[in-house]
Amino acid sequence: MNRPLPEIRPVAAFASTETYIASRDLEVAVNAAVTLQRPLLVKGEPGTGKTMLAHEVAAALGMELIEWHIKSTTKAQQGLYEYDAVSRLRDGQLGDPRVHDIGNYIVRGKLWDAFAADKPVVVLIDEVDKADIEFPNDLLLELDRMRFFVYETRQNVVAKHRPVVIITSNNEKELPDAFLRRCFFHYIRFPDRPTMERIVAAHYPDLRSDLAREALNVFFQIREVPGLKKKPATSELLDWLKLLMVDELPAEVLRSRETHVVIPPLHGALLKNEQDVHLFERIAFLARRGER
Repeated sequence: MNRPLPEIRPVAAFASTETYIASRDLEVAVNAAVTLQRPLLVKGEPGTGKTMLAHEVAAALGMELIEWHIKSTTKAQQGLYEYDAVSRLRDGQLGDPRVHDIGNYIVRGKLWDAFAADKPVVVLIDEVDKADIEFPNDLLLELDRMRFFVYETRQNVVAKHRPVVIITSNNEKELPDAFLRRCFFHYIRFPDRPTMERIVAAHYPDLRSDLAREALNVFFQIREVPGLKKKPATSELLDWLKLLMVDELPAEVLRSRETHVVIPPLHGALLKNEQDVHLFERIAFLARRGER
């Protein structure tokens, strides 16, 4: 006779805050990952708040946040520990007595810090897709068993508490199936107009309503332009709004349909490469030709 599965109860609750507007699906995903004690893999466009999510989860759960930002040269071993053989060789040449204890040359990584913490922590593994394709697989055992072995000191490191692990990806490369099976997955969809209005209001409560309305009109129009290499995201919008507020630009500047404002004012906050700027310049040129 099969025993019924135990009831899953969330051990903590994450929800939107005054400064971080999360969809209901994202709230459910975070709480499910915490309950299941699985890493939460978050994908989405750059600038949609994936990294900031880890900060908000840590604050909501009352935990310390340990951040591990991944680069193209990052190796999985660095998250556990590194053996500084160069320093030991140098100290040996100088006659330093520390050289007799190899433990003096073991540099703890971010995961070791998380495993050794006296209280549960949140670990952010940020932009995992930047690293080599084997990087995620190299962490499978450690993330599953919450332990690893230090060969130089013959030491077993076991997590005192299972951390909440949040892994972000910009989808630059496919992640291994074995790694995906061990994660709870969520894709952050780009915010719709009402959600974006809430995000803007949360960050800039004193923003004039007419300026916010016209800025959002321009922002979503830009995102709909075909051929953009890099669509502006939430972070670009917030930067742009800040500049508009500082310069005290009137909403009429954004509402204008004259050809010389096809490229919006302070567009450097929205358009991040020359290809997209040239695209808008061509649009302006074609518009001027059409008026002749």
